[in-house]
Amino acid sequence: VMMTFIGTVFSLLPAIIAIVMALITKEVYLSLFIGIVCGSLMYCDFHIIGALNDIFETMLGVLSDDSHLCILIFLVFLGIVVALMSKAGGSQAYSQYVSSKIKTRKSVLFSIFGLGTLIFIDDYFNCLTVGSVMRDVSDRMKISRAKLAYIIDSTAAPICIIAPISSWAAAVTGYTSGDGFALFLQTIPFNLYALLTIVMIVVMICLDLDFGKMKEYEQKAIEGHIDIDDSYKQDSITSNQNGKVVDLILPIIFLIMSCILFMVYTGGFFEGVSFMEAFRNCNASFALVLGSFVTLVFMFVFYLSRRVLTYKDYTDCIPEGFKMMVSSIIILVLAWTLGEIVSVKLDVASFVKNMISVSSFPLFMIPAIFFIIAIALSFSTGTSWGTFSVLIPIVIAIFNEGDIMLVIAIAAILSGSVCGDHISPISDTTIMASAGAQCHHITHVETQLPYALIVAGASFVGYIVAGLTGNMLFTFLTSFVVLVSILLIIKKKQA
Repeated sequence: VMMTFIGTVFSLLPAIIAIVMALITKEVYLSLFIGIVCGSLMYCDFHIIGALNDIFETMLGVLSDDSHLCILIFLVFLGIVVALMSKAGGSQAYSQYVSSKIKTRKSVLFSIFGLGTLIFIDDYFNCLTVGSVMRDVSDRMKISRAKLAYIIDSTAAPICIIAPISSWAAAVTGYTSGDGFALFLQTIPFNLYALLTIVMIVVMICLDLDFGKMKEYEQKAIEGHIDIDDSYKQDSITSNQNGKVVDLILPIIFLIMSCILFMVYTGGFFEGVSFMEAFRNCNASFALVLGSFVTLVFMFVFYLSRRVLTYKDYTDCIPEGFKMMVSSIIILVLAWTLGEIVSVKLDVASFVKNMISVSSFPLFMIPAIFFIIAIALSFSTGTSWGTFSVLIPIVIAIFNEGDIMLVIAIAAILSGSVCGDHISPISDTTIMASAGAQCHHITHVETQLPYALIVAGASFVGYIVAGLTGNMLFTFLTSFVVLVSILLIIKKKQA
C-alpha cells in the first residue's frame, strides 16, 4: 500500500526513534542518521534505492536553504572569534578578573543568567556568546558544563520569545494576520513557559537546588571533575599571557553592536523604514554572518595593533575555530534533515490538524491542549518556528480577532513550541547551547529534561486557569505557586 504513513501518527516515528536511540546509546550522529533513514524508507514505501536518493536530496535541500547556510557560516566565524579571543589571552584575563571579583558559585550562576538575559536579539547568538564568555569562569568556580548549558539554553529561546526586539518576535508576527506585532505583545504575559523558566532558574540558584542527573554532574564538578566534550578541544592554542580583559570585552561588544546594526540594515532601516519595522523585516541569519565577519576584521586590526597576536597567530586560529564547530555543524545538518523529513515529507502537520478537527474539546481546555500539541510537534521536529507556522493559523481560524482566548491560545502555542524546542535533542537551539557550553550534547539533553518538564507541568495548570478565567494576573500567580511549591517539596525531600 503506497503512502500509508504520510499525515498519520506514524509520521512522528522517525523523530521518536532518533531521540530514544540518542538517549539510550548517548551517540547523537548515528541516532539522528538512523532516524533519517527510517523516515526516508517510510516516505519511499521501503524502496531502498529510492530512500537512499531521498536522504541525500533532502540533505542537499536543507543545505541550500539560505538561512541554514548563513547559520553554518556564522557558526564557523564565531568559532574563529572564540579561538582568537582565547589566543590573545582575553578569555583568560576575563576569567581571572571575574574570579577575583566574584567569590561564590551563586554569583557566577547569576552572572551567566544575567548575561543570557541581556543578549535577547537572537537565540543562536545568545547560546554561543554567553558560552564563550562564561565557560572559563564557570570551570574555575567548579560549575558543571551541564549546568552552564542549561542556563544558556534557558535564557536563549525563552528570553527571545518574550523580547519585542528579537528575531523571534519577527517570526511570530509573520505568521499572524492583522496587526501581528500588537498581538505578539499581548501574548507576552500569557507566555507561561518562558516566564516560569526564568523563575525556575532564579529559584534554583537561590535555593542551591539540583536534582536528577544534574545533581550528579554538579557533585562531580565540585569534586573537580568537569565533564567537557573533547570534540571542542583546541589543539595548539596557547594563550598570550599579556592579554587584558579589553581583549575579550571589546570584540564581544563590537560583535553585538554590529549584528544589531546589520539586522536593521537588512530590514531597510537606512532606507527610511522605522527601527521597529526594520527589525521586524530583518534577515537575522544573514545579519549574523555580516556582523561576525566585520568583527573578525575588527579583531585583526585591534589585536595586531595591540601586539597581543602576530599575523601567523591570527591565521592559525582560522582552522582552529572551524574545528571547534565541526561537531555542532554535523549535528545541525542531521537534525535539520530529520526535521524536514518529518515535517515536510511525512507531513506531520496534517496529522495534527486532523487530530484537532475530530476532537471536540471544551472551550476552556483549548489553550492547555494547544500547549501540549505544540510541545509534541516542536519536540519531534526540533523546530519551534515550524510549529508556530502550523498551529497559529489553526487558532486564528477558531477564534475571532480581539477575543482574549485568541491571545491565550497563541501564547500557549508559543509557550509549548519553546518548551518542545527546549527539550528536543534535535532542536538547533539545544545543539547550540551544548556547543556554547562545550558540553556533551546528550548530557545536556538528559540533565535539562526533568527541569523543563516541571516548568511545563506548572504552565499546563496555568493554561487551564487561563481558559477558565481569561485573567492574566490570576493565571501567572497560579502557575507560579505550583512551580515554586514543587521546587520547595523537592528541596525538602533532599534536606
